[in-house]
Amino acid sequence: MERFVSWLGGTALGLIVVVGGCSSNGLHLPFGNSSSATSKTAPRVATGTAADIAAAVPYTPPPPPPVDGAVIDSVVASVDGTPVTSQDVASFSTKDPTDNSPDDASSDDPNAKLKAIIGQQLMASEAEKYASVVSETDVDHYIENLEQRNQITDEQLRAQLQAQNVSYASFRQRVRRQLEAMAAFQKEVRDKIVVSDADIEQFYKDHADEFTVTDEKYQLAQVLIAVPPNAPPQTVATARARAEDVQKQAAAGADFADLARRYSDDDSKDKGGELGVFSPNDLNDNILAGIKNLKPGEVSKVIRTKYGFHILKVEAHQVPGRTPLAEVKSTIRERIQFERSKSDLQQWVDQDLVKSHYVETNPE
Repeated sequence: MERFVSWLGGTALGLIVVVGGCSSNGLHLPFGNSSSATSKTAPRVATGTAADIAAAVPYTPPPPPPVDGAVIDSVVASVDGTPVTSQDVASFSTKDPTDNSPDDASSDDPNAKLKAIIGQQLMASEAEKYASVVSETDVDHYIENLEQRNQITDEQLRAQLQAQNVSYASFRQRVRRQLEAMAAFQKEVRDKIVVSDADIEQFYKDHADEFTVTDEKYQLAQVLIAVPPNAPPQTVATARARAEDVQKQAAAGADFADLARRYSDDDSKDKGGELGVFSPNDLNDNILAGIKNLKPGEVSKVIRTKYGFHILKVEAHQVPGRTPLAEVKSTIRERIQFERSKSDLQQWVDQDLVKSHYVETNPE
């Protein structure tokens, strides 16, 4: 057996899945991101805040037991006494399960797979040290955010898990492992990255196009109280009164998504009223007139169109021009931290984890 020294080059980023937003990466759930035909994505700078980073030890199912006549596989390595077998290597994939691009040759390299498995086990072992900082409430919030991101209900999530023969308890345990790994990554790598004001100013200067808006855009959500064509005055009056009541609740601070789910007659109700991103020319004249003076987060008065009565919330408003540095400073800081964390993560695995754990390889 050989003592494993610095052998993990280039594998650490395959061990922690770093994405924007709470993600199902590593959980092997076929969520997908559905959107309406009118939905558009507003230009934005990628961020990597602690809340937006899901650092995970990707889950790889254990290999099936050998059937009669099958040759028992050999041990090719061990991590703190836990064996890694040739069957583990053969069945392991270094590819992100959410990546649909064609496999490249490196994904079949046994050495690359073995390095990834060893790195994964090192991360899993290190993450156990952070078990005490992850509560059941943290797990609940992670799952709630995951459901919101993927626009599914808790019932739909459980149905998908059941279809994959994964129990809800097992799923929660995987989420817990992800959060533990995220805590380890945040403490040991992320929090140690220092970004100066000079770094931020230089990034702002070098990426001027990323902070320049050329087209005005509104990101909107709505509650629609529908009115049928040629409705009698009493029906119209009843609908207006209902819309006025909803508008008062929204203006008083009620959760707009909840109001949409409860009261809206539009298909967008299932997404909390989310409509997407629009240019002024995309909008009905009455709608545009009702929102053009609103600030992000504000709710319109009741707006009448041929479809009924609308209550609109302006979730974001992009105004043409250069975004002031003060408004994007924290975003840039997170972006720089995110980029630097890639190399720092690899270094942590190579230089720290390998030295603090006993790893042996058995070359064949």
